[in-house]
Amino acid sequence: MPEGTLRGSAAAAVLLMLFDEDEAAEILSRLEPEEVRQLGYAMYDVADVEVDEVNQALDQFVHKAKGRTTIGYGASKHIRGAMHKALGPERADTMLAKITPPTRSNKLAMLKWMEPAEIVSVIEMEHPQIMAIVLAHLDATAAASVLQLLPSDVQDDVVYRVATLGPVSSEAIDDLEQLFTLSPATQARIGGGLTRRGGTSDAAAIMNNIRKDMEQRIIKALNKRDKQVAQSIEDEMFVFENLLELSEKDLGALMRSVDNEQLVVALKGASDMLRTKILGCMSARAAQSIEDEMEERGPMRLTDVLEAQKAIIAEARGMADDGAILLGGRSDDYV
Repeated sequence: MPEGTLRGSAAAAVLLMLFDEDEAAEILSRLEPEEVRQLGYAMYDVADVEVDEVNQALDQFVHKAKGRTTIGYGASKHIRGAMHKALGPERADTMLAKITPPTRSNKLAMLKWMEPAEIVSVIEMEHPQIMAIVLAHLDATAAASVLQLLPSDVQDDVVYRVATLGPVSSEAIDDLEQLFTLSPATQARIGGGLTRRGGTSDAAAIMNNIRKDMEQRIIKALNKRDKQVAQSIEDEMFVFENLLELSEKDLGALMRSVDNEQLVVALKGASDMLRTKILGCMSARAAQSIEDEMEERGPMRLTDVLEAQKAIIAEARGMADDGAILLGGRSDDYV
């Protein structure tokens, strides 16, 4: 590989290659799946690394290590010991029981290491609520892959349950975890407590990663079941800042169909990047007119800005449904 300072995963890979197999395995077991993949690729890339580059990687590690403290290592043991000495074992344990954050093994973290087909094989005969809890513990891309493999007659029910999922009881999680057989290697990677999952944001993120035909069918079914939930999901599937994902051609077409008064208000709440892109799709004269009017109008009420943005988003959705424009990241599949 070319000479130069090693950075990021390349430097980490060099350090990992200096450990023996057991030590390297111990480190890898504490990483996330994507981190393991990145390090794996990097380890092959640095197989022929030169001595100077190894020294550079070590220097980087030493420099960063000097800036770290060990205050967090063994914190629980240190706190318990100090409390016992200060208050006595009985009083200390009573106090610790009140202030120690709850912890429990999060076996559902193993889901991130499983292929979508494996997850489906475990949950496909379970109740849709179980399916929803599982999807809520996956990242959006993986959850969408699992959803698309589930029977079509339960998909909209599962999405609805993800959108309306509240706190899940410990008993329910315990029952769910029993569905999965954990190998020792997988168990070694798992730790940490559970957090509340689900909600319309999670449901929207999943919907943004499924096929367009499936998305339309599920949204239609959700509208029949609960229009408010369906609308909330749709609102979060495509927000005003997502207009950045449109091509210049499609964004220009959308802007030509939007009322200038509405656009002036909506742009007040837009990021500089989006505002620049939108104005760049217009003629210099039209863009200057919009900018002048925005300056003249001064501060605007947030509710007015959000309403104007929602109206433009609705127009974008309508044009996309008519095939006039293509919303970014939500294209149809081709074969």
